[in-house]
Amino acid sequence: MRIGQLAQIAGIDTQTIRFYEKQGLLPLPDRQQNGYRIYNEKHGERLAFIRRCRILDLSLTEIRELQRYQDDPHQPCTAVNAMLDEHISHVQSQIIALQTLEKHLVSLRACCNDDREIEACGVLAGISEGNMYSQ
Repeated sequence: MRIGQLAQIAGIDTQTIRFYEKQGLLPLPDRQQNGYRIYNEKHGERLAFIRRCRILDLSLTEIRELQRYQDDPHQPCTAVNAMLDEHISHVQSQIIALQTLEKHLVSLRACCNDDREIEACGVLAGISEGNMYSQ
């Protein structure tokens, strides 16, 4: 199949496929005599794997590492579990940071009501004064 067909099946843009190729996440396809790329089922499977990894917010480096493990399946999955544990820790840190951000935004929003004019807007004043993180 051609790149457009693969993109349609996978539900992504052709540029994304080319990007993944350049990053070494997809094997380079064979080419027809006219230079068109020809993809097969293996490319579709790899692309589906990459998409699922991206949904899990795994980095391209992490995806590449997981693919190396897939290509050498007769080893313990200790390294995969360690990588996932590290990713979970990273996600937990992001959650904490987002919860802190939410508290700051809620606090900032509480500084103003809809009856004020812009010149008296508590939100804009809070951002301008930089005291939005002190509460």
